[in-house]
Amino acid sequence: MSDVRIGVYVCHCGKNIGGVINPAKVAEHAGKLPNVVISRDYVYMCSSPGQLLIEEDIKKYNLNRVIVAACSPRMHEPTFQGVLKRAGLNPWLLQMVNVREHDTWVHENVPEKAEEKAKDLVAAAVARAAHLYEINTVRAPVVKSAVVIGGGIAGIRASLDLANAGIKVYLIEKKQSIGGKMAQLDKTFPTLDCSQCILTPLMVDVSRHPNIEIYAYSEVVDVSGSAGDFKVKVRLKPTYVDWSKCTGCGACVEKCPGRAPKEFDEGLGVRKAIYFEFPQAVPRRPVIDTEHCLWFTKGICKVCEKVCPVGAIDYKQVERYVELNVGAIVVAIGYELYDLSKLSEYGYGKFKNVISGLQLERLSSADGPTRGKILRPSDGKEPKTVGIVLCAGSRDENHVKYCCRFGCAAAIKHVYYIKHALPDAKVLVFYTDVRAFGKGYEEFYQKFRSEENVFFIRGRPAEIFEGRDGSLIFDVYDSNTNQLINVRADLVVLEGAVVPPKDWEPLRRILKVSCDPGGFALELHPKLRPFETTSDGIFLAGAIQGPKDIPDTVAHAAAAAASAIGFLAKGYVESVPYLAVVNEDLCSGCSLCVPICPYGAISVSEKEGKRVAKVDVIKCKGCGACAATCPSGAMQQNYFTDKQVLSEVVVLAGGAK
Repeated sequence: MSDVRIGVYVCHCGKNIGGVINPAKVAEHAGKLPNVVISRDYVYMCSSPGQLLIEEDIKKYNLNRVIVAACSPRMHEPTFQGVLKRAGLNPWLLQMVNVREHDTWVHENVPEKAEEKAKDLVAAAVARAAHLYEINTVRAPVVKSAVVIGGGIAGIRASLDLANAGIKVYLIEKKQSIGGKMAQLDKTFPTLDCSQCILTPLMVDVSRHPNIEIYAYSEVVDVSGSAGDFKVKVRLKPTYVDWSKCTGCGACVEKCPGRAPKEFDEGLGVRKAIYFEFPQAVPRRPVIDTEHCLWFTKGICKVCEKVCPVGAIDYKQVERYVELNVGAIVVAIGYELYDLSKLSEYGYGKFKNVISGLQLERLSSADGPTRGKILRPSDGKEPKTVGIVLCAGSRDENHVKYCCRFGCAAAIKHVYYIKHALPDAKVLVFYTDVRAFGKGYEEFYQKFRSEENVFFIRGRPAEIFEGRDGSLIFDVYDSNTNQLINVRADLVVLEGAVVPPKDWEPLRRILKVSCDPGGFALELHPKLRPFETTSDGIFLAGAIQGPKDIPDTVAHAAAAAASAIGFLAKGYVESVPYLAVVNEDLCSGCSLCVPICPYGAISVSEKEGKRVAKVDVIKCKGCGACAATCPSGAMQQNYFTDKQVLSEVVVLAGGAK
């Protein structure tokens, strides 16, 4: 390999590397290795002078391979690839050696051994560099449109931002109206603004925007294609109302004799069998609930059909499917509340007067089941003593281990609801820790903790029992006062844990998105890229990435939209450089690589009378699963070929020579 001319550059990284080993000695050792033409050390190789040093050496010494021994490739590989580009070299003729994270940071107490390890790592890189070759990527055009899955505040914000940038948006919402959890709230903390007053104008903006098409009462059932050219299959569930004819007058809802529990009121209210989800619903179009409609259950009635002035009722409607061709997908399906009935000690679902925080929101809302009056579900009476239990199911090894992040602020808001509606009521707040982390939250907490007859007790209730009058009796150990308190409350509110929606698991498998230990979507990088996923072209907005309050959700959704806009505005997608390549002479067409590929990038077809594997370069993400599976070695991965990897292994097995 006499044509291989390698330059080695060892960075001090200040004291991160230079404070543990002697980079000059490592560079000196590297200079004696085969094919190394020049070897240097510098205090900050990523600095402008350091980059210029490499660039000038490439030209001066006619280098065709460059090795940089410094920090993580994730941090500065693009930096040094840029240096190679400016010097006229293919960027993939670069080899990074991570002597910071892999060496000096973990061996700072044994500097001599750390220095020997650095020499070994550089020697392995020199051996590997001899087998590097030019890699060129392929570009494909993008479809400048997007699907946003989920019509809560995150989906609404992302849709508007995308649409305002001139991108066609398809907003998919599984319920009959957009709005999400925020639509169920009475007020928002810490400003106590009316939730609907903030949300409804945005919902109307979405419905009227020329670049947004809403698919309500619909769900994504399949996604094919690849980044920049997705095919999204959407199932339109039958509403049994022709929404193209319906004017939303509500005559059918008014006359319907059927009754069912109202989901929007968390089961506390009653709705008709044909119904609007809530008064401000967008789109304002009704849906027939076949489980409670008298026509579907008993073959009688048809009142809605008789009173509809435009003939929009259609009992024969069936589900339909549409396929949307888009370049990007934004996932904004939010969260669900943990099933509080699993907390058997609290009696949720067993005792009527044990309710969730979201149920209290509905009781407090003017359009709720009690028209804004806080009344006991068991008898409709005003409670005189109310207990609020924080961390119901969250921060609990037996249920949900993580914090819901907004439960404390929600509880403080609920103190306001109760004291505003029932000034003489006594409120007991049972907490583990009060986490008032957001802007204005601490002031919000201080304001309401000093209210008359409001007591914050540090402890979790023991088992709750129900008295004959519907009151709730339980003991709480207050760790602040070291006392066991016996409580008799008329109403108990559980601020529940937050979990991913039930339909997230099948959806994430369709999207090929990973999840974290809590089940939420796993971001590409928790700090630098929290709104991107490992699947190119798929972005995360809001609480599906992890529990968030409304301000954080809106900010996260805006960032996701901005990232999607940047992705689409570029006009093309580029294949990953380290994609899989097939040696057709060695390939036997065994097909083992096809099912192992998580991205569906490999197919097997006939070519000149022989079955061979073929890689879709845009779909391939360079995971290497196919190369590891291939029994003949026909499938290799750019930048990680057998020769490249084994050359490093041989050197490391024998040590630096």
